[in-house]
Amino acid sequence: MGSMDEFSLALRLFLKAYRWRRIDPVPWTALDASLSQCRLALVSSAGFVVPGQLPFDDAVRGGDVSFRDIPSAIDVRDLIDTHRSQSFDHSGVRQDPNLAFPIDRVRELAQRGRIGSVNHRHLSFMGSITAPGRLVRDTGPAMARQLRADGVDVALLVPV
Repeated sequence: MGSMDEFSLALRLFLKAYRWRRIDPVPWTALDASLSQCRLALVSSAGFVVPGQLPFDDAVRGGDVSFRDIPSAIDVRDLIDTHRSQSFDHSGVRQDPNLAFPIDRVRELAQRGRIGSVNHRHLSFMGSITAPGRLVRDTGPAMARQLRADGVDVALLVPV
């Protein structure tokens, strides 16, 4: 377990003053089927992009709330880390992107019959959104609509 002492003074002061949002009640939908019959998609806040996609924009005040489609057939080694936060060591995620986007593990689950299928695309957005209003109001529903249109039953959320 980490300690606040590991962060810079500026980051500790920011975290102390930050107005954390609370969502109450927490949105929840019970799963109606066995996982072995469900289509799964990954949704990661790792800020990954694929070659040719625009990186997330660090200049957006409060954070870039856009998202990127990540094709299911991606070789995880091709993912590009564009996460803006300097509050964590990126070296592990860069060495093995499965830490923040476990597509290889998801494929294994599908091969073993633990999940029904893997969606043809997954979603990546930027973590460290300090002004999440637009993310909650606009981006979240847009991502949900896209996954629903794909027939996704389960979204595995991977926070970074």
